[in-house]
Amino acid sequence: MLYKQGHVYIMTNQYRTTFYIGVTCSLDSRIWQYINNEGSAFVNKYKLYDSVYYEYFWSVCWIT
Repeated sequence: MLYKQGHVYIMTNQYRTTFYIGVTCSLDSRIWQYINNEGSAFVNKYKLYDSVYYEYFWSVCWIT
């Protein structure tokens, strides 16, 4: 098992009606991808461009 540092985050639309929960090791680049339509198809479909919550974890478990 491999441990990395990472973030858990929540994205939503301007009306706060749809939410997306994600995990990433690079929060800045992940949000940039969403804003530039290079991220998740779900995020782009529902226009979830507002970050409403994030939390840093020093140990996120990635199963290899």
